[in-house]
Amino acid sequence: MDCFTNANNGVLVLVSAIPQSEFLGSILSGKSENTATAIKEQDALNWVKNDSRRMLHVVYRVGDLEKTIKFYTECLGMKLSRKRDIPEEQYSNAFLGYGPEDSHFAVELTYNYGVDKYDIGNGFGHFGVAVNDVSKTVDLVKAKGGKVTRDPGSFIEDPDGYTFELLEREPTPEPLCQVMLRVGDLDRSINFYKKAFGMELLHAKDNPECKYATAMMGYGPEDKNAVLELTYNYGVTEYDKGNGYAQIAIGTDDVYKTAEAIKLCGGTIILEPGPLPGINTKITACLDPDGWKSDC
Repeated sequence: MDCFTNANNGVLVLVSAIPQSEFLGSILSGKSENTATAIKEQDALNWVKNDSRRMLHVVYRVGDLEKTIKFYTECLGMKLSRKRDIPEEQYSNAFLGYGPEDSHFAVELTYNYGVDKYDIGNGFGHFGVAVNDVSKTVDLVKAKGGKVTRDPGSFIEDPDGYTFELLEREPTPEPLCQVMLRVGDLDRSINFYKKAFGMELLHAKDNPECKYATAMMGYGPEDKNAVLELTYNYGVTEYDKGNGYAQIAIGTDDVYKTAEAIKLCGGTIILEPGPLPGINTKITACLDPDGWKSDC
């Protein structure tokens, strides 16, 4: 089944490869329905591998939109690409990053009217930002009143307490390069993101001395693309997700096929695929096996 990559080959090609006596026997035994189901599932999973996918943006809530924008632009060098206010729904949001949204990963900051503080929980880990010089960036963060959580080191906090890891790298087309989330079963999560979202396992590392393991998942090399860093702490199967971090948005060519693949892989659809009211954009939303949300 793994070599079946062309949806146009369809069910007929695979079924016709079954000897007639075996095929008739499967009908009498009730196995033909199972065969058709297996073919349908493999077709959906193969489609995911060939879909045009990209990590679009990560969404989280902040208590002071202007203060956070100022910190990201002045300390981390991000640019504000757009901002909007939706008074009828009592919220505002802003998109920031290191390039156009149609080609770069971005953060979507959401401010809900009257809410100035959120619980980040212990499930969300950090964001990763690639910089040319960690020491200079840390000094700048200190000068602007930001918090350095490991000094000397490479971890800082924004005004709402979200952690950013500063990664010293050569110039890269995607400086906003990581989102780290903690999971309760690393193998299960790797399998889910590979099959349901078509991500590659870029590399995995076990750290027994520190009692944790990590896996980098994404759609291309880490030095050129944003990646999802999944972390498993030995013996911990559940985490408090708080109410600050929201979700990651992933681009897809077909939200309906995406939703079907997610269901087949054990994900939970929390927004059935379809157009959003008033706009042409189609979307579906799901929860992974650990309850982390993604939009497509």
